Amino acid sequence: MTNPSPWRATVLTLFPEMFPGPLGVSLAGRALASGLWEIEARDIRASATDRHRSVDDTPAGGGPGMVLRADVLAAAIDAEEIGPGRPRLLMSPRGRPLTQARVTELAKGPGPLIVCGRFEGVDQRVIDGRSLEEVSIGDYVLSGGEIAALALIDACVRLLPGVMGKEASGTEESFSDGLLEYPQYTRPQLFEGAAIPEILTSGDHAKVAAWRRAQSEALTAARRPDLWAKVPPKLANRAGRQKTPKDKTDG
Repeated sequence: MTNPSPWRATVLTLFPEMFPGPLGVSLAGRALASGLWEIEARDIRASATDRHRSVDDTPAGGGPGMVLRADVLAAAIDAEEIGPGRPRLLMSPRGRPLTQARVTELAKGPGPLIVCGRFEGVDQRVIDGRSLEEVSIGDYVLSGGEIAALALIDACVRLLPGVMGKEASGTEESFSDGLLEYPQYTRPQLFEGAAIPEILTSGDHAKVAAWRRAQSEALTAARRPDLWAKVPPKLANRAGRQKTPKDKTDG
């Protein structure tokens, strides 16, 4: 009986030497070396047809910068022969924000093809013609999509079976249930006059769980009201917190 194919990230970029980069060390690196996942970095320039290996041109309608050509990028995508079950992503600041829920979906699949944009962007016709899903990692602009792709891949890889030492590590953290993670503590018991909250050393697991939930809710309400607004009111009220704009972090 053959083993199923490992999760695979195929990256189209003008700078393939940037991969695996930081993904080659720590958890992701060990998982890569052990065959739990694979990465392929392909040079978009390999699909250029002129002697200068041109991949961009001036924007139609005028304006600054350059735009990745539709014909070159489409040829690079087609050369990978990506099956219908693999998502086709374009890292773009105008894309939908990447969420932990979307990361979980991607980690459960066979792995995506990821296009890393450069210059002023990508010709819209290849986005439409190759059904690229635009994905953003935040409301800011990077020099290219490579760093964003690294972030997306890392978020997925850590959720793959066998990558993290304890399965609970992937479920009890920020965004796993729509909330920010609770504060963490470890030895020493006393640090610069500040002690670990007594409840965490009480040995009462139920009280510890309740404290952590309350802290997560308080932090989310104070720091990310956009996330707090999505928490079902019944769950929030059951936890003893009213969903109001005046929510502040508990002491």
